[in-house]
Amino acid sequence: MPQEKLTVRHWGQASYEHVWHTMQAFTDQRDADTGDEFWLVEHLPVFTQGQAGKAEHIINVGDIPLVQTDRGGQVTYHGPGQLVLYLLLDVRRKQLGVRHLVTGMETAIVSLLADYQIEAYAKPDAPGVYVGDSKIASLGLRVRRGCSFHGLALNVNMDLTPFLRINPCGYAGMAMTQCCALGGPQTLEEAQSRLVPLLAEQLGYQHLYYTTEKLKL
Repeated sequence: MPQEKLTVRHWGQASYEHVWHTMQAFTDQRDADTGDEFWLVEHLPVFTQGQAGKAEHIINVGDIPLVQTDRGGQVTYHGPGQLVLYLLLDVRRKQLGVRHLVTGMETAIVSLLADYQIEAYAKPDAPGVYVGDSKIASLGLRVRRGCSFHGLALNVNMDLTPFLRINPCGYAGMAMTQCCALGGPQTLEEAQSRLVPLLAEQLGYQHLYYTTEKLKL
């Protein structure tokens, strides 16, 4: 049954706009028999502004492109060394609400970090995952035609300085942190090998199928 199987698709390093437009096309073309997927991506440097984004939260993007996108939330940064995991799910078929997806992502990341004795937590009024006063993971979703896309970004081992060019997720002065600085996963491979099964379990998927096959839409 499509609702039990989850395809985990490794994209490698790819531009944000290419993956975003492929997510849109995949969501628009899927039908009742289309299986659900996680997409694992490492993006080239980019700022993305969500639908609720406000211009005052963009300080100085400099030479990094800014993309107006269709996910929820405010502005954030993606770049090499950050694990991006997109949730391409038929949430209507799976009977999952947005709150369930958000809680599942937060819980999986908190559990991952707990394995490294890192005490992380979620905030009810500011989606994401935090360690102390710093943010380590950002979330943003879109649901269209009963299906979700976009997802989470976990800072693993990256250059955090571009976050100083924005108010991350709309919070002025929000400090950012990452796994490698806290004794957590040191590479994307280490982080994703642990996070994927944790999140799949949170959302009720029992059979994972890993692939690097490129989509032809």
